[in-house]
Amino acid sequence: MSIKNTPTLQQLAVQTLLSNQALAISALESMPTSFFPPLLKEAFDGRHMGLLKAMVAAWPFSCLPVGALMKTPDVEALQAVLDGLDMLQSQKVRPRRWKLQVLDLRNVHHDFLDVWTRTQEGAHSTETGSEKQVGRGLPRYVLRPRLKVVTDLSFSFQLKEHQTCLLQWAQQRKGSVRLCCLRMTICDLPVEIIKKVLDIFHPYYIEESELFTNQLLPFLGNFASCLGHMRNLRKFRLTRIYLGTHRCAIKFLSQFSKFNCLQHFSMNGVYFSSDHMKPLFRCLESCLESRSIGWLSQSDLKHLSQCQRLCHLKHLVLNGVDLSKIRPTHLRVLLENVADTLQNLELMNCRMKDSQLSALLPALSQCSQLTRVCFYDNDFSMAVLKDLLQSMANLSKLILELYPAPLECYDHQGYILVEKFTQVCPVLWDIVTAQRQPNIVAFATLICCECLMPCVYETESRLCWCWQ
Repeated sequence: MSIKNTPTLQQLAVQTLLSNQALAISALESMPTSFFPPLLKEAFDGRHMGLLKAMVAAWPFSCLPVGALMKTPDVEALQAVLDGLDMLQSQKVRPRRWKLQVLDLRNVHHDFLDVWTRTQEGAHSTETGSEKQVGRGLPRYVLRPRLKVVTDLSFSFQLKEHQTCLLQWAQQRKGSVRLCCLRMTICDLPVEIIKKVLDIFHPYYIEESELFTNQLLPFLGNFASCLGHMRNLRKFRLTRIYLGTHRCAIKFLSQFSKFNCLQHFSMNGVYFSSDHMKPLFRCLESCLESRSIGWLSQSDLKHLSQCQRLCHLKHLVLNGVDLSKIRPTHLRVLLENVADTLQNLELMNCRMKDSQLSALLPALSQCSQLTRVCFYDNDFSMAVLKDLLQSMANLSKLILELYPAPLECYDHQGYILVEKFTQVCPVLWDIVTAQRQPNIVAFATLICCECLMPCVYETESRLCWCWQ
């Protein structure tokens, strides 16, 4: 065995403790704190549930990011962790080294030891963003418990076994444990269950939420009262929702005026009546930094351009919005209004023609803070594409630019003409590099994974044509 592969004394000690669970549990009171993280990880991976339960109760640090260990739902491990919390709180005499304040059940997709190290570096502050600005709408009792459980919840159609386990445990301990859900995704879950969940995990703490439902409008009307309590919502996404002129839609949309912390709002496959879009934008215009929209009409874009207080917008995503039949005047005005703050602009698959793009060029050239732009899947000629690149060339902060190949590079069936494309790309590239050296500029549809240069990719032959 090489010296490099020789286990450390700590690793040998951990293996010894794992081989005798009773010894390990009895040693927790006097065990060096540095042993706890690696021993907990090994106990979890080795399914030593008795030891896992005891270690949670004896955890000598302020935060336990156990969610980093749960890559997939594990009811048995979750129950052991929750039993450990019960054991901790049931002790009449407070353990000498009890420091646990936060149990983090979020699956962060990182190594547990790395996550644990970062949580200890920031251990001086265990508050969520919503707790740092306590305001109206939050019941007094939720701030009193010492121990806090933080999680993300994603519901689809019906509760899963591990979700039921957590909710049943939390329901019985609302008064003794502070329960915080920071990110909640709801996909066609019955509103009765949603209300029960939000009675346990108070909506005040929710900072990110996505609603995906094909249910009838009464669902949205019933959900509106829950939505109105999400006073610290920072990101909100609506997916595939139909809202006509029904009064339930009005009740639902009226809650948006309460989102004083909302920064990112996204709609994808959502239909709003034009009567609702203007008041919706009026509710949101004073707080948003990001707006992503998947459906937009002429009048909606007009309302959007008239939002004078939308001056701090940083991200504008209109991917998939058909702009070919919409006068570009309103979009140009919108870009002029946010020119000092806009950082990310995505106009992919908007069916834009030369005339629409030409009308936007003066406004685009003023967006001095842009770092990323995307114009993929639009129909621009070589001449207008040159004008676009010339307008963007003076924007020094751009680090990623995605452009379509000019129309002259396609045949009548819509396939790329590789030889033609390789001829025009150096010409387009020279326009950009004449003013600055961009990090990445891509034409057509893909960036080569090997050299990170613009390329044309042919599926059948699995070949990339890149130009240097």
